[in-house]
Amino acid sequence: MLRALIFDVDGTLAETEEAHRRAFNETFAEAGLSWHWRTDDYRRLLKITGGKERMRAWRDGIGSGPDDAGIAELHRQKTRRYGRIVAQGGVPLRPGVAGLLSDARGAGLRLAVATTTNRPNVDVLIRAATGRAAADIFEVIAAGDDVAAKKPAPDVYLAALERLGLRAEDALAFEDSRNGVLSARAAGLEVVVTPSAYTAGEDFSGAASVLPDLQDWFGRLRLAS
Repeated sequence: MLRALIFDVDGTLAETEEAHRRAFNETFAEAGLSWHWRTDDYRRLLKITGGKERMRAWRDGIGSGPDDAGIAELHRQKTRRYGRIVAQGGVPLRPGVAGLLSDARGAGLRLAVATTTNRPNVDVLIRAATGRAAADIFEVIAAGDDVAAKKPAPDVYLAALERLGLRAEDALAFEDSRNGVLSARAAGLEVVVTPSAYTAGEDFSGAASVLPDLQDWFGRLRLAS
């Protein structure tokens, strides 16, 4: 019996990636770096989970740039800048998400997050998009910095399940990317995918369903049950 819904954040709850890309590029420019990630660059980099990991991959690929400590500091600056961008508005929840969260809570389902991004990014997005604290909506928030290995490893989903005290068969994951599907499936979860602007066209083999958005999803679930 379904008892909980577990959501990825970036690309799943909201189309956040352009805000992330802008925050990275503005941070690079302010630091005096010549780095600039075009849309196609960022699309490739998104196959690597984690902002610090993407910066390290870019540095190693071009053969120059800050050391790991410098990248960690750049990432802290980028996180603050992203928070300011999102707080200005303009990054709404994707179609159907708000209704699904409300309907699920009303039906007694528990809600959780399992994301590669860090907790401050979750908090600022949910506050800006809903006017409420993330902790007021999601019982559990498992973020990338909480686990040893990021997606496609299952760690963050396993952490969410452990904190919920549930088995994988009691929950359902929502994702937008191939890495997210691999992560959720490795944790034993069924997955619903809504591809985002940056992940459309990826291989979603293993997903229970692939939908354009989550509008009316809960209603269809209730009819099916």
